[in-house]
Amino acid sequence: MNQQPVTWHLQQPVLPPEWFLEQVRQHLNSNSSGLSGQYAAALLWQRGIQDREELARFLNPQDYQPASPFDFGEEMSAGVDRLKLARTQGEKVAIWGDFDADGITATSVLWDGLGQFFTPNSQLTYFIPNRLTQSHGLNRSGINDLAASGTTLIVTCDTGSTNLDEIEYAHELGIDIIVTDHHTLPPSRPRVAAIINPRSLPATHPLAHLSGVAVAYKVVEALYSTLPEIPQEPLEGLLDLVAIGLIADLVQLSGDCRYLAQMGLKRLHQEWQKSPMERRRPGVGELLDLCKRSGDRPTDISFGIGPRINAVSRIHGDASFCVELLTTRDRRHAQKLAQDTELANSRRQAIQAEVDKQVQQKLDRLDLSTTGVIVLQDPQWPAGVLGLVAGKVAQEYARPTILLSTDSGNSEAETPQKTQLFSDSSDAASLTLARGSARSVQNIDLYELVKEQEHLLHRFGGHPFAAGLSLPVQNVPLFTEAINRLLKEKMGAVGGLGIPVIQADLRCTVIELGLNLFKELKILEPCGMGNRVPLLLIENCQFKNVWNAKVKDKKGRKIEYIKTEFQIWDESSETGFPGLWWGHYKEELPTVPCDAVVELDHNSFKKRYEVRLIAVRPRKAGTVVTSPEGGLPILDFRSNLIQKGEEKKDELDSSEGLNLDRTTSIVLETCPSSWEELHQWLDLAIQTQKTLTIAYPPPKPVSPLQVWYQLVGVAKYLSRTGQRATRGQVCSKLSISDRTLEIGIQALIAAGFQVKTMGESLQVISGPLTHPLGVGDRFSAAVEEEQFRRTYFYQVPLSTVQAIGRGRGDGEDGEDLQK
Repeated sequence: MNQQPVTWHLQQPVLPPEWFLEQVRQHLNSNSSGLSGQYAAALLWQRGIQDREELARFLNPQDYQPASPFDFGEEMSAGVDRLKLARTQGEKVAIWGDFDADGITATSVLWDGLGQFFTPNSQLTYFIPNRLTQSHGLNRSGINDLAASGTTLIVTCDTGSTNLDEIEYAHELGIDIIVTDHHTLPPSRPRVAAIINPRSLPATHPLAHLSGVAVAYKVVEALYSTLPEIPQEPLEGLLDLVAIGLIADLVQLSGDCRYLAQMGLKRLHQEWQKSPMERRRPGVGELLDLCKRSGDRPTDISFGIGPRINAVSRIHGDASFCVELLTTRDRRHAQKLAQDTELANSRRQAIQAEVDKQVQQKLDRLDLSTTGVIVLQDPQWPAGVLGLVAGKVAQEYARPTILLSTDSGNSEAETPQKTQLFSDSSDAASLTLARGSARSVQNIDLYELVKEQEHLLHRFGGHPFAAGLSLPVQNVPLFTEAINRLLKEKMGAVGGLGIPVIQADLRCTVIELGLNLFKELKILEPCGMGNRVPLLLIENCQFKNVWNAKVKDKKGRKIEYIKTEFQIWDESSETGFPGLWWGHYKEELPTVPCDAVVELDHNSFKKRYEVRLIAVRPRKAGTVVTSPEGGLPILDFRSNLIQKGEEKKDELDSSEGLNLDRTTSIVLETCPSSWEELHQWLDLAIQTQKTLTIAYPPPKPVSPLQVWYQLVGVAKYLSRTGQRATRGQVCSKLSISDRTLEIGIQALIAAGFQVKTMGESLQVISGPLTHPLGVGDRFSAAVEEEQFRRTYFYQVPLSTVQAIGRGRGDGEDGEDLQK
């Protein structure tokens, strides 16, 4: 097996102000007594929760004021009006969902929520695409079936934003569509009754990070507030489903997302505590019982309910019965459906373990010293699990990973946003396609890497971290060579890759593990993107009473899915502390003194506290670095600009009032849109031996179509006046990158402008006589993608930037930090 070097990093310890520590203690001791609060306060302060009111809202959902669903503006109003019209006229309404956990719960929320206004089964139906034959999004065959049944209104959830052709087709058949989604917006608004998507909101809006199920909930909430006399069931009864979808979809749990997850987890646990006969959702209760969890923690979803729901479509393709599982009130029926779901998950585990083993064998034969992007293929790999395995490989090897199956029976790309790259579908009909999934690591934009090879692809879609794709089998070698060459050009030598960073938050000892520390850390929950699970570093420890266990399915059959159980010891305690290491054999645990990074957990089935092992290595003195020592000093003033913007809006875009020392600091005032841009600033700070100060304000998204019109306006002005402009001036005026400007120039030429470029200078000689429709679509899409990237880079945690900075500054001096 290839041995991977790993950098271990411990967050710099902080000592919050006494008032902050006291407020955290008050919150902890209102439920329990005797907790010091020091660990929890340090973590909260580290993560930017440094204001009294913000702390109160973060810890207690009762202090948080959720946003109105009508913050979506005219689109939400139009959607509610169309639903009211459908109710008044007795129309047939269909919910079009998706087959992953977010899509299934979103469909269930609309089924239960809209079911208060439309008669289920006769007026209201739902449709879930088949993962293995239809993939994500709207499709014509499904639309035809709904049209034949008399449906005149489709409400999508967790899908539909970019299905422009299918939306137009439905319109031709007399079907209106309300899109509720959270994926990429199209360049221009399609012909829909409404498109309700949080990407239309500013990045700092509390609704900006809603997942598909949360958007669906906001639609139901808007309908409840508009027609309050009609519903017979309380709106809060949907919150357990919302929490499941939110946490399973790995969205950033801030703003309304955190609030909804907190409230939903509370309701989920309350329902589980009831007797099986009293549960409102017996199917959810059965799932919790099967995975031996109580529903009060996000891990009960991320490691329990979520994988089970996702497993159904991965194994069977059709996940429609999962909606029935989550919404039925029939306990016996729920029991059977939950058992079917459990068996699908067991089958998924076995298949995933087998594919993982085969992938590892191929990796052992791969020369990683010359490999930037791992691309592997096999005709026998089932596409349903390739995303899971690719994600594991990407994290373990710190390289983007693409796994492909050449079995013609497998599905299209996994991701919900796909681009058809052949204009004629018959072009692909005679080809044998490799289909699969791609996953990236933190500092590499996977979407951009794959998109630049679109001439080799059949279909592709995704975002910077995950994608799905299909391409002719004969193109796989060319694709592999091209994507590796491009990554090398963007990031330099391949040797800079392949060094995963293990990020620990706190240093502790074995004797500190247990109830009190668990309760302290639990106040940060729900954890997820933007608020990750706290990881603990235990130094100079040993493992005893180590043994392996194979997971068993509900029929008692053993699955090739290994876990190692152990007790962890150190000098602080005379007894060991129990723990698990999933997916590893006991022989992989060192027998010499070690350092370990663990997550503290509570096993509600065994009624004990235990640790989940994240990483382990033989003890080597002085190998754990503490930020920022040993790395590039980085200061983060982004939150200061937010606060300043709230007090004085006209200074939001300026860092002048921050009193920055520009003689000893490199100040980054413009939000980057790629890791390449950020790397340039990091390199400059390293070369000049200065502190890098991040001081860019939140991006201000503008309609991509409006940016296109602005570009056309600039071109007309230059043509009329005969003046020239530099590329930098145009980029600054439109708030776009030079790369996006280049796409815009090509669009101007396609529109009929005569544009001359001479180095940095732009000259527009004449404008078009006509303005063809659609020529700016590619530019608008590039603007949309760039805005999405800037939103990411505005929110990227400081710890991630520091890790990248260390990776660029360590060089040979960094060898003592690696195993």
